[in-house]
Amino acid sequence: MHITCAGRTDVGIIRSGNEDNYLMVPERGIFVVADGMGGHAAGEVASEMAVRSVARELGSLRGMGDDEIADRMRLAIRSANGAIFGRTLTEHDKRGMGTTVTALVLYGTRFLIGQVGDSRGYLFRDEKLVQLTKDHSYVQEQVDAGYLTPEQARSHPYSNVITRCVGANNDVTPDIYVGAVKPRDVFLLASDGLTGMLEDHQLAELLGTSRMPQEQVDDLIRDANRYGGLDNITAIVVRIDSVDAAVGDETQVTQPGVRRGETG
Repeated sequence: MHITCAGRTDVGIIRSGNEDNYLMVPERGIFVVADGMGGHAAGEVASEMAVRSVARELGSLRGMGDDEIADRMRLAIRSANGAIFGRTLTEHDKRGMGTTVTALVLYGTRFLIGQVGDSRGYLFRDEKLVQLTKDHSYVQEQVDAGYLTPEQARSHPYSNVITRCVGANNDVTPDIYVGAVKPRDVFLLASDGLTGMLEDHQLAELLGTSRMPQEQVDDLIRDANRYGGLDNITAIVVRIDSVDAAVGDETQVTQPGVRRGETG
């Protein structure tokens, strides 16, 4: 698999500090975005711990299959959770800190995403943008229950309240999403500072250009700031230039307690 990738984080227009972090290890096919929370710069500490810990614990994925990599991803995120939670117990100024984690790994002709929180993973394929992940948030639960429409959820006063994060408790269960990779696929990992400012059709328009991933990342952050820049903004764009074998169109999703099945 041959890829081109780029990432960037930006403080935005309103915030004085940046609690987002990201990490790319393209030679191992690992990409991680984390959006921290907590006072006294604790959110920045949590998100940095998360991206470094997840990338380290994932290690080399060479020769592994879907199930093995899914297990490795769960362990990596749970390890980060344990390290962050431990600091909240021993350091008074770190109490209450936590972070989202959305991690993408590319291997063979496959992709896998591990996710906790509301930082998102998207796939732009054949001129269509699909949100691969599902937010762990109050408004998403309300949408699922039929109390809010997706449009209402975007502007809801509790839209930034998440229901699951890394570091808040002694354990956490990430959702796992896995599927096939095709040439010209474009993956986007983003904190809610981007997705809260730009709607899906705006993301698709920017990802559908022939510009290089670094230019696309810069355009995404520029437009998020143009539409308000209310939060820290982080984006990673990964373009699949070629794969080593032909693959099918299926994109399968695995979540805790849910049998693997096809979507889309």
